[in-house]
Amino acid sequence: MQPLGLYVRTLSYLRASQVVYFLCRRILPQLPSVVKPAEASLRVGIAMVPGISDSSSAEVDSAFCFLGRTKRLDLGNLDWACADMPKLWRYNLHYFDYLHDPQRPLENKHLLIADWIRHNPPGTEDAWEPYTVSLRVVNWIKLFLFRKGTGSVEASEKTPRQEWIDSLYQQALWLERNIEYQFLANHYLKNGVALLFAGLYFEGADADRWLKKGLEILRDELKEQFLADGGHFERSPMYHSISVVDYLDVMNLMQNSSAAILRGVADEFVEKITTALDFLNGICLPDGDIPLFNDSARGIAPTPSQIFEYAERVIGYKLPQRSTSLTVSAFSESGYYVCRKAGDIIIIDCGSIGPDYNPAHAHCDTLSYELAIDGQRVVVDSGVFDYEPSRERAYARSTRAHNTAIVDGEEQSEIWGVFRVARRARPIQGRIDKTEDGAVLFEGAHDGYRRLAGRPIHHRRIRYHEPGSWVVTDELTGTGIHQMETIIHIHPDFTIVRSGDESFRVEQCGNLIAIVEVLSVSQATVELGCYFPEFGLSCKNPMIAFSCSGELPLQLSYRITKTSAHYTESYRHADSFPVTLLPARGERTSNENL
Repeated sequence: MQPLGLYVRTLSYLRASQVVYFLCRRILPQLPSVVKPAEASLRVGIAMVPGISDSSSAEVDSAFCFLGRTKRLDLGNLDWACADMPKLWRYNLHYFDYLHDPQRPLENKHLLIADWIRHNPPGTEDAWEPYTVSLRVVNWIKLFLFRKGTGSVEASEKTPRQEWIDSLYQQALWLERNIEYQFLANHYLKNGVALLFAGLYFEGADADRWLKKGLEILRDELKEQFLADGGHFERSPMYHSISVVDYLDVMNLMQNSSAAILRGVADEFVEKITTALDFLNGICLPDGDIPLFNDSARGIAPTPSQIFEYAERVIGYKLPQRSTSLTVSAFSESGYYVCRKAGDIIIIDCGSIGPDYNPAHAHCDTLSYELAIDGQRVVVDSGVFDYEPSRERAYARSTRAHNTAIVDGEEQSEIWGVFRVARRARPIQGRIDKTEDGAVLFEGAHDGYRRLAGRPIHHRRIRYHEPGSWVVTDELTGTGIHQMETIIHIHPDFTIVRSGDESFRVEQCGNLIAIVEVLSVSQATVELGCYFPEFGLSCKNPMIAFSCSGELPLQLSYRITKTSAHYTESYRHADSFPVTLLPARGERTSNENL
């Protein structure tokens, strides 16, 4: 049982309509089936250019690999329930993304569709969740629009079997009655995409209604979910990528349909999605992939390069040329601040944790950052392991799993359960600028700890000096006596070697990559954390923890210097504070949170 106050503080952020729909879902029974017409009619003149291929399937037709876990299923007696697998794994089985794996034979795909229909009547758990239905409807329609093995933009030479069409129609009818108004956000967007696809694929009164509702959702959510700087309002680079692909799929289908009015609607989307693509390019690290803030992991959304290539085919998007000179970017609405110089980049998170009415994918990562040096990720976000009520889930969302400050052992935001947040940290300020001396300065603050005695505020300043020095200063203001700890998570490819009380060497295979130096009075320890770059993948990684305590205001400061940079005394004195280290505690080799 969670304390009543926690529920109240969580529910207070929801829209009244969400609470009503949530209660209706819990109290009123869902319809086990829906009435369908004797024969569904298909619309003529619709097509798509080839989309993004999925390569998540295993090497054999009977094997399915999701979230880092592979399971072989008997194709003659396929177990769609898979009770021994996590719920998200089961959802992936029912999504049917693997229909777009070019290595999976068409006959196998047809067998899976037919078997699913036989064993998953309307209302079946997992299979008929509205989000799951939404993805499956789109995936089936995409498959039905292509000829076997040709990648043609025309409809299939053979009309899909009537029982497949009937099932697809029934799923669209069921989805229409079960739109996820209680969740909204990316779930609601997926519902809209599926209704538009079904509305264009079929014809008749039902299809016209689906098309109208799908367009209404997509138009409204484009304004709601994509911020002025192009970022997605859930502040997760992974869900940003997924949502961009959703709109590219919609534009793909509309632009290749015979309905001229829909091509006009697609044109409305181009400007906003172009800004979203520019945002994605702006936050990518030198390895070409996304930072792992909030619920982000690799291997779920298509890679940025796949998305950019698809966007070029659909809307003629051209990737902007990236300068190797020193550049700064402020995506202020999303809260991401970037300083980039050739293969060096720091990206700082100083934004809201997500939309107030659905912060399901929020982590305690305000004022955290990721840092790449000479093209390699060195300081990393911990990512996400699963969506289960697990120790890994709790750790991944915790403040300790991010490169930010912890006050009195408390969380920045009041996270609980798998997706819940009660009181949450809010950014007070955030800005990044080039300074007169040629450096770059980021300044930001948040109020997540204001609920504590003395109402402390966490301020962070990060100053970059060419050719490769980053000084991070944390300040805690307010009143009273408090303890502050700040964490640096290092990528598992590197090791940390202590070289005195005030210095740590970051090494890779014996080669020195960077030096981390303490610049203020603090205790320093080397510990082990966990890094989750993909769902289901857990790696131990080294981390440095600095801590101090006393009456506010308190300061902690450290410098990271890449060793290929020419290091001078001017860098040593920039933004530094008197160095009088307290005796260090013994190094810990396990993380107490896991």
